[in-house]
Formats: sequence, structure tokens, C-alpha cells
Amino acid sequence: MTKKYVAELLNQARARELGVAFQYMRQHFLGKLYEGKGERSPTILEIFKEVAIEELKHAERFAERIVHLGGTPTSEPEEIRKSATLKEMIVDDLRSEEEAIELYQKAAISCDQEGDHVSRQLFEEILASEQDHKDTFRSLLGQKSTA
Repeated sequence: MTKKYVAELLNQARARELGVAFQYMRQHFLGKLYEGKGERSPTILEIFKEVAIEELKHAERFAERIVHLGGTPTSEPEEIRKSATLKEMIVDDLRSEEEAIELYQKAAISCDQEGDHVSRQLFEEILASEQDHKDTFRSLLGQKSTA
């Protein structure tokens, strides 16, 4: 098993989780600017906040596993998407979740091939959460769930 390779996968995931957490918190606060413009929804703003907190928890779980493998967790987030309207924010969030799902599916397979079943399981657990987030954003856009 190549611990360094798995730690790199975990760090890539951690950077992604940090980035989307910042993205969603930014949206939570900026969404308040749309008040009175027909686009504000307290429910959507709370969803942004709740998902951001979940993403931070994912980042922490990845960090714990990285440290266990002897690596150093990154503190650098991926670049965030900066949308101009509430609808664009949700579309960007859906895209972010779809990208995470694809990344984590591949990472779980790679971890399994490396013989690191604990990291594989971690990716699979977080993958399930990302699927829920994807379904939430699809629902906000009026699309049907993919489950």
C-alpha cells in the first residue's frame, strides 16, 4: 500500500471540501443581499449554511485520516465559484457536488486497489453525503432526485 498516494487523494478531497464549505458560507451571507429583490429565500440560505457545516466536518474527517497515514493535511481550499444570482449559486453548487461524487468514486476505487479499506470506506461514507447534497440542490432547481 502506498500511504503517500492515498494521503494525496485525501488531501485533494480535503481541499475540495474546504473550498465548497467557503463557497456555501459565502452564498449564505451574500444571499441575504437579495432580500426584497424576489430572490431571497430563508430556507435556501439555511441550506447553504447547513451544507457548509457538513462540508467542514468532511474536511476534518479527511484531515484525521491524512494524519493517521503520516501526512500533513492541507489548509489550502480549492478555488470557489462566485455566482451572481441565487439560481446561479445553486447551479454551481450542483456542479460542485457532481464533481465531488465523481472524484470520491474514483478515489474509493484507488484506495481499494491500494489495499486501504479504511480510506475507501471514508470516501464511500462521504460520497453518500455528497449524493444527498446533490439531491438537495437538484430539488431546489425543481429537478427530480437521482436516487
